[in-house]
Amino acid sequence: MKKILFIFSSILISQNAFANQPAEWQLGFQKAASESMRDIVAFHNNLLLPIIIAISVFVLFLMLYACVRFRASANPNPSKRTHNVTVEVLWTLIPCLILIVMAVPSFKILYKQDTIPKADLTIKAIGYQWYWGYEYPDENLEFDSYMIEEKDLKANQPRLLAVDNQVVVPVGKVIKVLITANDVLHAWALPSFGVKRDAVPGRINETWFKAEKVGTYYGQCSELCGIKHAFMPIAVKVVSEDEYQEWLSEARVKFAKEEIENDKFKLASK
Repeated sequence: MKKILFIFSSILISQNAFANQPAEWQLGFQKAASESMRDIVAFHNNLLLPIIIAISVFVLFLMLYACVRFRASANPNPSKRTHNVTVEVLWTLIPCLILIVMAVPSFKILYKQDTIPKADLTIKAIGYQWYWGYEYPDENLEFDSYMIEEKDLKANQPRLLAVDNQVVVPVGKVIKVLITANDVLHAWALPSFGVKRDAVPGRINETWFKAEKVGTYYGQCSELCGIKHAFMPIAVKVVSEDEYQEWLSEARVKFAKEEIENDKFKLASK
């Protein structure tokens, strides 16, 4: 009994720790951790899904009805009808009305995502083949983020998602993200925040999020960018304000040393 309880509690802890990454047999979205993602989930579950189900059931009914009602054995003399004006008007107007009903709330969500409020923190994400580079312009801080190879994974580090250097942000703050690329098209995507923006060479796109819960959130490059497209994940760690300030102090020292070592290596290679 104790063993069963231990296994069950371990599963629960694991699920809570990795609630913001894809799960086996997952059917819906990842858990929302921002207002934008909650809007997207509500729009999908409360409006789009019922409409899609209703249309699918109606079309299936029409197909079955036509197969039974107009089968060859029941209609030895085929109908010579060519058209029906009323039906044609209805099957044009009704889909138009349905599209309008879907479009209005959809546009509201899109405009809300594109309207960036006053940012508490700005981060720049640069896509490379095949890793991400990050800059904190206000803190004069920059670093690269590579996927951890499977052989180097530690306990509780998810395969193909864990990185050596995570983006760290404070909870409850508006984070503005400037996104670009250095070589080819990439895309910076974090499903739990409802964020996805293309990283285009020579152009800077903008997005934002406001994380509501502390935790680690995973995403991936979502634009086919080459042979290692599947191996450039995104990891954002959301922490309290105090923890963020502590990380910031440590990161300034850590990445400053790495930059000095890289400069020495470049000089030596010349």
